[in-house]
Amino acid sequence: QVHLVESGGGLVQAGGSLRLSCVASESLGDFYDMGWYRQAPGKQREKVATVTDDDKIYYVDTVKGRATIARDDAKNAIYFELSELKAEDTAVYYCAVKYWRHLRGWTTIWGQGTQVTVSS
Repeated sequence: QVHLVESGGGLVQAGGSLRLSCVASESLGDFYDMGWYRQAPGKQREKVATVTDDDKIYYVDTVKGRATIARDDAKNAIYFELSELKAEDTAVYYCAVKYWRHLRGWTTIWGQGTQVTVSS
């Protein structure tokens, strides 16, 4: 089974920045899609930033210009940096990977979630 371990969450001030890390238990080459989602209280979980195995990148409109997603294949790690933090960025952030399993189809694995709280 694939395991994802997240780190980097915490309390940050508005206007500051954060860097989240997600370390996978196996090579990132096994994954078709990987990235970050977030869920604020009372809100639906939304896709924030993803990168595919062929380096196609997606950012949700609310973080464009402030966010960077990167993959480090040597460390089996996915990173997410977000600057110019706003109160609206407060949420639990989840790392996720999507991959194909023979005879089983697409599977999505989620990290444990890390709380990011932006104080204003």
